[in-house]
Amino acid sequence: MTETKKTWTEELKLTSENLLSEIEKLIHEGSVNHIVVKNAEGHTLVEFPITVGVIGLVIAPILAAVAAIAAIAADFRVIVTRSEPPPVV
Repeated sequence: MTETKKTWTEELKLTSENLLSEIEKLIHEGSVNHIVVKNAEGHTLVEFPITVGVIGLVIAPILAAVAAIAAIAADFRVIVTRSEPPPVV
Protein backbone atom coordinates (compact mmCIF):
# COMPACT_ATOMS: atom_id res chain seq x y z
CA MET A 1 0.00 0.00 0.00
CA THR A 2 1.41 3.38 -0.96
CA GLU A 3 0.85 6.47 1.05
CA THR A 4 0.43 9.75 -0.80
CA LYS A 5 1.36 13.03 0.78
CA LYS A 6 -1.20 15.77 0.57
CA THR A 7 0.00 19.25 -0.14
CA TRP A 8 -1.54 22.67 0.25
CA THR A 9 -0.53 26.13 -0.81
CA GLU A 10 -0.74 29.54 0.73
CA GLU A 11 -0.07 33.00 -0.64
CA LEU A 12 1.74 35.64 1.35
CA LYS A 13 1.83 39.32 0.42
CA LEU A 14 5.15 40.80 1.48
CA THR A 15 7.11 44.00 1.07
CA SER A 16 10.78 44.19 0.17
CA GLU A 17 11.61 44.94 3.82
CA ASN A 18 10.35 41.60 5.13
CA LEU A 19 10.79 39.36 2.06
CA LEU A 20 14.21 37.99 2.97
CA SER A 21 13.42 37.24 6.61
CA GLU A 22 10.12 35.54 5.72
CA ILE A 23 11.77 33.33 3.06
CA GLU A 24 14.47 32.36 5.55
CA LYS A 25 11.81 31.52 8.15
CA LEU A 26 9.88 29.40 5.63
CA ILE A 27 13.00 27.43 4.65
CA HIS A 28 13.74 26.61 8.28
CA GLU A 29 10.16 25.45 9.02
CA GLY A 30 10.72 22.08 7.39
CA SER A 31 7.22 21.54 6.02
CA VAL A 32 7.77 23.75 2.95
CA ASN A 33 8.33 21.95 -0.36
CA HIS A 34 8.35 24.76 -2.90
CA ILE A 35 8.51 28.57 -2.91
CA VAL A 36 7.62 30.92 -5.77
CA VAL A 37 8.27 34.67 -5.56
CA LYS A 38 6.16 36.84 -7.86
CA ASN A 39 6.06 40.59 -8.35
CA ALA A 40 2.95 42.69 -7.80
CA GLU A 41 1.86 42.10 -11.43
CA GLY A 42 2.00 38.32 -10.96
CA HIS A 43 5.17 37.59 -12.96
CA THR A 44 7.36 34.86 -11.46
CA LEU A 45 10.73 36.27 -10.39
CA VAL A 46 12.23 33.17 -8.78
CA GLU A 47 11.04 29.67 -8.02
CA PHE A 48 12.87 27.00 -6.07
CA PRO A 49 12.16 23.63 -4.49
CA ILE A 50 13.02 23.11 -0.83
CA THR A 51 14.17 19.61 -0.04
CA VAL A 52 14.35 17.94 3.34
CA GLY A 53 17.70 18.55 4.97
CA VAL A 54 18.51 21.82 3.21
CA ILE A 55 21.40 23.37 5.14
CA GLY A 56 23.61 26.47 5.11
CA LEU A 57 25.53 25.91 1.88
CA VAL A 58 22.33 25.42 -0.08
CA ILE A 59 20.37 28.15 1.67
CA ALA A 60 22.98 30.88 1.09
CA PRO A 61 22.54 31.12 -2.73
CA ILE A 62 18.75 31.08 -2.36
CA LEU A 63 18.84 33.94 0.15
CA ALA A 64 21.30 35.89 -2.02
CA ALA A 65 18.89 35.61 -4.97
CA VAL A 66 15.95 36.70 -2.83
CA ALA A 67 17.93 39.68 -1.49
CA ALA A 68 18.76 40.77 -5.05
CA ILE A 69 15.11 40.51 -6.05
CA ALA A 70 14.01 42.51 -2.99
CA ALA A 71 16.17 45.38 -4.21
CA ILE A 72 14.31 45.71 -7.53
CA ALA A 73 10.69 45.86 -6.43
CA ALA A 74 8.56 46.86 -3.44
CA ASP A 75 5.68 44.38 -3.25
CA PHE A 76 5.73 40.62 -3.69
CA ARG A 77 3.46 37.61 -3.62
CA VAL A 78 5.05 34.46 -2.25
CA ILE A 79 3.36 31.15 -3.06
CA VAL A 80 4.32 28.43 -0.58
CA THR A 81 3.59 24.72 -1.10
CA ARG A 82 3.61 22.64 2.08
CA SER A 83 3.46 18.93 2.76
CA GLU A 84 1.61 19.19 6.05
CA PRO A 85 -1.88 20.44 6.81
CA PRO A 86 -2.24 24.11 7.65
CA PRO A 87 -1.69 25.02 11.28
CA VAL A 88 -4.79 25.28 13.41
CA VAL A 89 -5.27 28.87 14.50
